[in-house]
Amino acid sequence: MVGIPLTMIYNVESVMMQAVGNSLTPLLFFLYAETMTNGESKMKNEQEKTEWMQKPVVVWLGAMLCCFLWGSAFPCIKIGYELWEINSLDTASQILFAGMRFLLAGILAIVLGSMLERRFLKPEKGAAGKILWLSLLQTVAQYMFFYIGLAHTSGVKASIIEAVNVFVAILVSGCLFRQETIHARQMIGCLIGFAGVVLINLNGVDFHMQANGEGLILLSTIAYAFSSVFLKRYSVKHNPVMLSGYQFIAGGIILILCGLLLGGRMGAVSASAIGILVYLAFVSAVAYSLWGLLLKYNPVSKVVVFGFMNPVFGVILSAWLLNEREQAFGVLSIISLALVCVGIYIVNKKKV
Repeated sequence: MVGIPLTMIYNVESVMMQAVGNSLTPLLFFLYAETMTNGESKMKNEQEKTEWMQKPVVVWLGAMLCCFLWGSAFPCIKIGYELWEINSLDTASQILFAGMRFLLAGILAIVLGSMLERRFLKPEKGAAGKILWLSLLQTVAQYMFFYIGLAHTSGVKASIIEAVNVFVAILVSGCLFRQETIHARQMIGCLIGFAGVVLINLNGVDFHMQANGEGLILLSTIAYAFSSVFLKRYSVKHNPVMLSGYQFIAGGIILILCGLLLGGRMGAVSASAIGILVYLAFVSAVAYSLWGLLLKYNPVSKVVVFGFMNPVFGVILSAWLLNEREQAFGVLSIISLALVCVGIYIVNKKKV
């Protein structure tokens, strides 16, 4: 396996430290707003809390933070394989790696949520089945397909395929569960945003598809889209942070067992290897918990359309950390980012 240059490791560590520092404060603010009680804040009732969580600036900042963190996962997972000496053909070890990440992510989410609630955040009554279902969709199916598929394709190609989840989530939310009405304006905005994702990946990317690479990434996006819709549905009665934390723990245990049974193993342990694993766990704990809060108080389409930013951040960070530079910088990148932002604006624009 090709070694990673020291400069690349330093870049990764820099991104990790900045991401943790820049995201922890706003996350605590979002979660605190969710857990505040009548006697502790100006948000004296659920209506005020709902109005605050639906403010455009809150949705934009929260969703963009999630997308930056998720976008950073594309290159960091591939670098994690290198640091833990996991071969691209070693499916069992990739699954074990994913399981360790999500078990740790679940623990982090529950600890953080418990600190904010000032009580242990245990599974609520009637939530066990929902937690298991979310874990099968969000953690086991999505990330088993994602980790294996990413090992057989580039970070850039994975980014563009991941953008399909926006369309799937909106269609599932509107057509299957009737959570909202789908308007032509929303689909036009989605198409414009998707065009931006395609554009940023045109330069230097071949369109060859293989089942164990791009095909698995596509299945991963479909599982993720369904998990977003179910998370919104379940968050009506349950704490989204509790749901996120325990579904990660359940899914992580399942993945670890599967990886071990299939003969998976982790390579040499180093400070950088442990650091990348902790960072990826942090990404999941923070981003998915915050995403669940945004979905609880907003229509699915208003939130998931920001998913188009995942590939944009993924391409930019892959270019920086994985030296896929010819695909990320230049006029196409600027136009792509503009299209994505226009698409997001159209979907979120209130009808006059």
